[in-house]
Amino acid sequence: MDLKTLTFVVVGLSFALYIGVAIWARAGSTSDFYVAGGGVHPVVNGMATAADWMSAASFISMAGLIAFLGYGGSVYLMGWTGGYVLLAVLLAPYLRKFGKFTVPQFIGDRYYSNGARLVAVICLIFISFTYVAGQMRGVGIVFSRFLEVDIVTGLLVGMGLVFFYAVLGGMKGVTYTQVAQFCVLIFAYMVPAIFISLNLTGNVFPQLGLGASVATGEPFLAKLDMVVHDLGFQEYTSGNKSLIDVLAITMALMAGTAGLPHVIVRFFTVPKVKDARSSAGWALVFISILYTTAPAVGAMARYNLHATMTPGVLTGEVFAEGSGLSYEQRPDWMKRWEATKLIKFEDKNGDGLIQYYNDKSKDAEFLAKAEAAGWKGNELTVDRDIMVLANPEIAKLPNWVIALVAAGGIAAALSTAAGLLLVISSAISHDLMKGILTPDLSEKSELLAGRIAAAVAVGVAGYLGYNPPGFVAQVVAFAFGLACASLFPTILLGIFSKTMNKEGAIAGMLSGLFFTFGYILYFKGIFITPMAENIPANWLFGISPEGIGTVGAILNMLVAFTVAKFTSPCPEHIQHLVEDIRTPRGAGGATH
Repeated sequence: MDLKTLTFVVVGLSFALYIGVAIWARAGSTSDFYVAGGGVHPVVNGMATAADWMSAASFISMAGLIAFLGYGGSVYLMGWTGGYVLLAVLLAPYLRKFGKFTVPQFIGDRYYSNGARLVAVICLIFISFTYVAGQMRGVGIVFSRFLEVDIVTGLLVGMGLVFFYAVLGGMKGVTYTQVAQFCVLIFAYMVPAIFISLNLTGNVFPQLGLGASVATGEPFLAKLDMVVHDLGFQEYTSGNKSLIDVLAITMALMAGTAGLPHVIVRFFTVPKVKDARSSAGWALVFISILYTTAPAVGAMARYNLHATMTPGVLTGEVFAEGSGLSYEQRPDWMKRWEATKLIKFEDKNGDGLIQYYNDKSKDAEFLAKAEAAGWKGNELTVDRDIMVLANPEIAKLPNWVIALVAAGGIAAALSTAAGLLLVISSAISHDLMKGILTPDLSEKSELLAGRIAAAVAVGVAGYLGYNPPGFVAQVVAFAFGLACASLFPTILLGIFSKTMNKEGAIAGMLSGLFFTFGYILYFKGIFITPMAENIPANWLFGISPEGIGTVGAILNMLVAFTVAKFTSPCPEHIQHLVEDIRTPRGAGGATH
C-alpha cells in the first residue's frame, strides 16, 4: 500500500473513532455541554487534560523550536510543564470548590460585578482566538502535506470535524474524544522517536539516547554541536537568550498555563475538590511522556536534516567537492514537502547542489571558506513547524509510521481546538448572554446559543488558521502571555486576597491585557506591519514579546492594588466567600 493510501486509511480510522465517541457521549444538558456533567474520573480527566494541553504547539512545533533553538528552546519545556505545578497548587482545587461552569463566572461572582465578568469574557476571547490560530495552522500543515491537498481544503476538513464533535458533544463529547486523541497522539509521537533513537544511538529510550553515543563512539550532543558549528550555526548546546528573557518567558508560560481558560475549565468536570488536584497530577504524568521526549526528537531531527542535506558534514568535509546533496537526487520526502511550500530551494550559485548553511554567521573564517568554495548564500528554507512531521520521512522509517504521525498531529491540533472553541462558546452563551444580557434565558435556548457560538467560532478559527500571525509555537506563546497578564493575576488575587475589589480587578485585567497585546502588536505586527524591529536592543528591559506577559502580570497586580486602595472596600460577604473557597472541603457540583 502506497503512503498516500495508507495515510488516508490511518487518519480515516482515527476520525471514525473520534466521531463515534462524540455520538456516544453527546451532551443532553447545559451541565453536559459545559462541564461534562461534573462526573469525570480524575485519571480520565487527566488524560483529557493532557490531550487538551498537548496541542499542535506541543506535538508539531515545540520539537521544531528545540531543533533550531537548541538549548534556548528549553524555556518552553520549563514553562509549559512548570505551569501545571502552579495550576495544581494555586488554582485547580479552589476553582473546583467554587463550583461554577466558567472562569468569567468565577470572576464575576468573586468580584460581585457583571462588568468584571464582561472584561473576563473579553480577555478569554482574546486569549482563546490567539491560541486557536496556532492550532488551526497546525491542522492546515498536517492536511496540506499528508492528504496532499491545499491548506484551505485541509482547514475546511478540520473545521468540519471539530464542528461535529465540539458542537454536538459539548464538553462531555470533547472529554471522551480527547482521551482517544491522547492515546493516538502519544503513540504517534513515541513510536518514531524510539525508532530514530535506536537508529542513531542504539538506545530504545529517546530520553537516554540524547545523552548516548553515535556509532563512531562520539557523544551524540557533541557530534551534533560539531555538525551545526561546521555549517555556521550556533552550537546546539549553547544558550542564545539573555538570563532576564529566559526568566520572563518561563514565568509567562508558567503563569499563562495556570491562567488558560480551556485548561482551567477541565477541573470543573470532576466530582470532588481532591479530584481536581489529582487530575492535575495525572495530567502532568501523561504530559511528561511527550515533554521529556521532545528534546531528543528535536535534536535528532536537526542532526538527520543536516546529514541528509550536507553528507560531508558528518566527516568534517563540508567544503569538499561533491560534499553537498544534488538537487536532482533529492529524496522523495523533500519533493513531497516542496509541494506544500514549507521547504524551498533556490540555486543561488547554479551548481545544482544544495547549500544549507548559516550565511549570517558571525564567524568570519567560516564565511571566507564558504565564499572560497563558491557558495553564494543559503539556498534552503525550512519551516520549523515541519520538523516533527518530516522527521520519520527524513529518517527513512516505514510508511505506517509516517501515516501514524499524520494521525497524531491531527489529533493534537483538533483536541486543543475543540477545547478552545468550547470555552469561547460558553463565554458567549453562558457568561455574556445568560449571565449579563438575558438572565432568564431557558436551558434549551442557552444550549442552542452555545452551539451557534461554537459554530461561528469554528469559522473565525479557520480564517485565523489560514492567516496566522506566526508559526505555531510562537502564536501559542503569545496566547500564554495574554493569559499570564490578564486572567492569572485576577484569579490568583480572587482566591488569596480578601481585600481585592471589583474596581481593582477590572483595572488590573484591562491594563495587563492591553499592555501585553500592544507590546506584541508593536514588535510582531499580527496582521499589520510591525512598528519596530524585533531585536533585543529595542525590547523593554531586554524582554522579548514571548516573555512580556510576565511584565504585564506585574503591571496587572500593581494597578489592581493601587486602584483598590482608592476605591470602595470589598464587601464583607465576599471576604467570607474567599475564606470559604480556601477551605478544602465541602464542594458540591458545578452550578449556574
